[in-house]
Amino acid sequence: MSGSGTRTGLVITAHPGDFVWRAGGAIALHAKRGYRMKIVCLSYGERGESQFAWKKAGATLADVKAGRRDEAERAAAILGAEIEFFDCGDYPLKPNEEMLDRTIDIFRELNPAFVLTHALEDPYNFDHPTAAHFAQEARVIAQAMGHKPEKYTSYAAAPVFLFEPHQPEQCNFKPQVILNIDAVWETKYRAFQVLAAQKHLWEYYTRVALNRGIQGGRNTGKPMTYGEAYMRLFPEALETLG
Repeated sequence: MSGSGTRTGLVITAHPGDFVWRAGGAIALHAKRGYRMKIVCLSYGERGESQFAWKKAGATLADVKAGRRDEAERAAAILGAEIEFFDCGDYPLKPNEEMLDRTIDIFRELNPAFVLTHALEDPYNFDHPTAAHFAQEARVIAQAMGHKPEKYTSYAAAPVFLFEPHQPEQCNFKPQVILNIDAVWETKYRAFQVLAAQKHLWEYYTRVALNRGIQGGRNTGKPMTYGEAYMRLFPEALETLG
């Protein structure tokens, strides 16, 4: 919860496409419910996600970055989120101390009700676990009372949910939470359409959402068409089990 009393959610993503494919439903759903949703996008995906952009004659790094930034801003707006870019490289992702310090401040300023980030393993994309570890480190340091005590008084660490990687079986990802995103599926799909250079992924992630919806319905006994899967990083503390 931010200082204004509005509940908040924080998303820390390696690349622009990641927050759309993997967490777009959660972002749109909570924005619709009045949450302030903030995305920290560590790179513009200017190398690994931009193969089509580099096929254009005369393409430059600056041009590709600008195009991907524009896509990410438009997708975030459709989902109802604000977005902040760090530009810390792509393939490889190399966040620095200044970026870590800024993220720690974001944790304390927003005091998010939850955090979404990447899975801890991904043998196909080293940027993703780098982003996940970066998010964890910022969260841990934000809890330290001795970190900038003159500026902040306290921070209650939020639960962390890891969103589904592209090839979950290879990343030791086990879905522990399936979020019903039926109410915002059309919004998420409109955000897909902003990522025109990755049109080959639109139907892939539609199938993922449909499969998770089937699983969600089977596990709850309630109708669900579209779902997003998440893995909890920390245990959930409960007073009762039922």
